[in-house]
Amino acid sequence: MTPENKGTAQLTTAMVLSGTLGVFVVESGASPFNVVFFRVLFGALALGGYVLARGWLRDHGFTPRTLGLAVLGGVFIVFNWVLLFSSYRNTSISVATVVYHTQPFYVVLLGALLFRERLTAAKVGWVAVAFAGLILVSGITPGDLTGGGTYILGVGQALLAALLYGLSTLVTKRISGVRPHLIALVQVVVGIPLLLPFADFGAMGGEGAGWGWLIGLGVIHTGVMYVLMYAAYAKLPTSKIAVLAFVYPAVAMVMDWAVYGHHIGLVQALGIPLIVTASLKVTLARKPAAAPAPRTAARAPEAASRPATQAAYEA
Repeated sequence: MTPENKGTAQLTTAMVLSGTLGVFVVESGASPFNVVFFRVLFGALALGGYVLARGWLRDHGFTPRTLGLAVLGGVFIVFNWVLLFSSYRNTSISVATVVYHTQPFYVVLLGALLFRERLTAAKVGWVAVAFAGLILVSGITPGDLTGGGTYILGVGQALLAALLYGLSTLVTKRISGVRPHLIALVQVVVGIPLLLPFADFGAMGGEGAGWGWLIGLGVIHTGVMYVLMYAAYAKLPTSKIAVLAFVYPAVAMVMDWAVYGHHIGLVQALGIPLIVTASLKVTLARKPAAAPAPRTAARAPEAASRPATQAAYEA
């Protein structure tokens, strides 16, 4: 097997795992804050064990500046997850995931706004196309806007989660000379004290099988998934990474239909190719970083969600 084929298999596996994230969140039965708290707790143990086994802590490469940037990125990532998981409850896994995949456009817009990165007319056009697709996918009607309700709240939560993801990506792009595994480890460790005041341990007493789903979120969707993604990024061109990233929302939509019977309507479905096409155009238009460390580091938050990630962090 060639390195590129191996990387393709690794990233595809990571994106498939990311697509099951929503089911783990919903089936855990825990509140979004509890879900994220235990995800970062078990994820820190999983990633920390892997990093220790590889001996990467001895020569970590962090400076006070880059460590501070990693911590700041972690704050954005943690609350990004809280909002995304809240959106699952108020909309559906399918709608929340597709809306969340407006992340690349926030990265472009925030980069231009905060760091004066060049914003071409073509990028502006593709952002407009993507948000036209977003309007279709969201399924929001004028009645929703005037009547309020949880659905429009959920769409807003997914959009805000994507915004926080974009901020985390821009911050993490400015870290160089550090393995992405270590950046991700810092980000999940930061989440432990950050979410501790919001965690409701009293509500966890009767979780039972829910603990298995929570442990899975930490070990599978944070530990295993990140390791697979970072291994794949080193072997694949940007174009293939951009295309394979859409395995995540595709699997999420299939899982939402298979497990919960949720599916998007015909009009909503018309928006998906608009978002996918625009995202690919914007992503592939980015210039690759000069060194591998910044390039892979820039993708650290993506599993969760990108995550992740897109994942994320697909998510």
